[in-house]
Amino acid sequence: MSSDRRKDSAEGSSRSTASGNHQHQQQPAPLSRYESQKRRDWNSFGQYLKNQTPPVSLSQCNFNHVLDFLRYLDQFGKTKVHLHGCVFFGQPDPPAACTCPLRQAWGSLDALIGRLRAAYEEHGGSPETNPFGNGAIRVYLREIKECQAKARGIPYKKKKKKRNQIKANDEAKASKQAA
Repeated sequence: MSSDRRKDSAEGSSRSTASGNHQHQQQPAPLSRYESQKRRDWNSFGQYLKNQTPPVSLSQCNFNHVLDFLRYLDQFGKTKVHLHGCVFFGQPDPPAACTCPLRQAWGSLDALIGRLRAAYEEHGGSPETNPFGNGAIRVYLREIKECQAKARGIPYKKKKKKRNQIKANDEAKASKQAA
């Protein structure tokens, strides 16, 4: 009997310990792909600032540091951007290889800036002082977009605003009613 009691008490204690440990070992929900990428990007930018000579603190960071970071990232790009003197400049599907540089694609840089802009504010920065939201960054991204479009021979077309379509419909209705 005494061995049965020890067995029961041992099982009971292991059950409570197992369930107790289970409660303490619950993992937080895994980050989404976007959140993981945003964290990686934020850490990369922070490391970039630390590696500057002299190191730059986040409070000293401005849009020039962001522009320098974007230019630095170009060396790791995978998008062929033909130069003006290249025989394949303006051709969407060049028939052969060339020596033009590989750059970061405009869409990748645009998404990166969006993630860093959000991360800056999540880390206590105010929207008014956010260097990733500066107008110079938007201008730089627009220039990259246009440059890459010309180099590939694929123009980006602006989407028509819905207001124009609504006005056209209203004008068509008005002319039908007048007739």
